[in-house]
Parts: sequence; structure tokens; C-alpha cells
Amino acid sequence: MAMAELLDGKTTAANIRAELAVKIEEHYLRTGRRPGLAVVMVGDDPASKVYVRNKHRASLQAGMDSRQVILPDTATTGQVLEMIEMLNQDPGIHGILLQLPVPFHIDAQMIVKHLDPRKDVDGLTPTNMGRLMTGQPGLRPCTPLGIMELLSRYHVEMAGKRAVVIGRSQLVGRPLAVLLLEHDATICVVHSKTPRPWELTREADIVVSAVGQPQLVRLDWIKPGAAVIDVGISRTDRGLVGDVDFEAVSTRAGMITPVPGGVGPMTIAMLLSNTWQAFQGAFTA
Repeated sequence: MAMAELLDGKTTAANIRAELAVKIEEHYLRTGRRPGLAVVMVGDDPASKVYVRNKHRASLQAGMDSRQVILPDTATTGQVLEMIEMLNQDPGIHGILLQLPVPFHIDAQMIVKHLDPRKDVDGLTPTNMGRLMTGQPGLRPCTPLGIMELLSRYHVEMAGKRAVVIGRSQLVGRPLAVLLLEHDATICVVHSKTPRPWELTREADIVVSAVGQPQLVRLDWIKPGAAVIDVGISRTDRGLVGDVDFEAVSTRAGMITPVPGGVGPMTIAMLLSNTWQAFQGAFTA
């Protein structure tokens, strides 16, 4: 039985980081300047600690200056805003990322709104979201951007193809649907109120699931030869699993991402790419 081709996000992300490292080093030798990325974390959530550490390591490997700003979980929204404003004004910082989630008493939306759009390397400010929705250049959310880069590097045809996105979050589902539409795919967004979602996914050439529901997408949801992108990741008694029943779906799909090692590494690679773009002053406020 033929198995799906693996969309290897880990290797692809390593290649992107290596390409960036060459550009950054060449620029540093000419100018003495490097991009600077600041990651702001509030509290001590164990998963967030791992993500921040991974981002820090990847930034340094790419030749960037990396700053970790760790605030206690007792910090107020006002105190976080003060830190964000300092970073907005810091000429050595070109990218700022607020590590989510934040403690429940912190108003994350207010903080994101106060990020300088030119430094918003997660692409979540109203300015950058508006630019995405209206087709203007801007910094794009990292996970959707990573998915698009992975599809592109594996030469997955999008123009004229049917794509189903499972999940409508601001972080992944909605911006991804717009990015796929920009590449001339025909888009359908499936969510918790969609009846019989498998009837829609069976028609899709590209299926992306981003809901965090273990093994939601089963073999009979998939059209033979489809490209399947699994964004979800859940910890179960069998270890880390995605939204897709990987072993079963791999026997029918044409291409598939693993979990872990698929979309996750691409998200960090796009964070670095966005920081490089911001450093170059690619987008105005």
C-alpha cells in the first residue's frame, strides 16, 4: 500500500533558518547591525517556557539578537503595556512577540493593539490583520504563513483547487483561509456548527485542521491524493498526537504533515522570517 509523502516541516524550517543566517551574517558584515527579536512572556506556564526557549535558540542560530522578557504572573495589564511601549521605542528591537496564553487577568487584546505594527512579527495587530484582509502588504500570522511556505516548497498546487480549513480561530483558521484565497484556491471553512463536515473534506484537494481535537480527521474524511496539513497538537496517554489520524490517513492522502515535526517548526521559522522583514523596514506603520 502506497503511503503519503511526508511534508517535513522540521527539515524545511532548518533550511529556512540556514538561508536567513546567511543573509543576516552578510548584512552584519556590511553594516554591523543584526535584527533583534523580543519575546514577552507573562507568568510561568510550562508549555510557554518551552516555546520561548525554542524561539530564543532559533533566533540565536539565525544570527539574531534575542531578548527574553519574563514578567511575573502578578503583573498587571498596565505593567505589560509599559514593557511593550519600551520595546516599541527600542531601536535595537525590530520584532516583538507576546507569548500566548497570558494569565486570565491580563487583557491580551489590548496589549496586542498597542504593539507597533512594524514590529508585530506575529501579525496579530488590527493594522496587520486589516492589511491581510484587504490584500495589502504586511506582517502575516506565523502559523498560516508557515503552512503556505510548506505547501509552496513542496510544490502543492493551490490555484483552482478546493481547500477546506477546519477551525476558524484568529490565529490560524481565518488568516489561513485568506492566504489560500490569495493563491486562487476555492475555500471552505469548517467549524463547530458545521453539520457533517466530512462531506466537505472529502471533496477537498487540501485539508488543514487546526482545532486541537485528537484524531478528529479520519480516513473516510479524506479524498485520495489530498494534501493534509495537521496544525493541532494534543497530549494524550499515547503521547503527542494531532487532529489527524496519521497512520490511517497516510494510506490515502498524497501528502501529510507529521505531529510533531510538521507545522510547529515552520511557525518558528516564519517568526524569524517576519523579524528579518521588519528589520529591513519592509512595512510602514
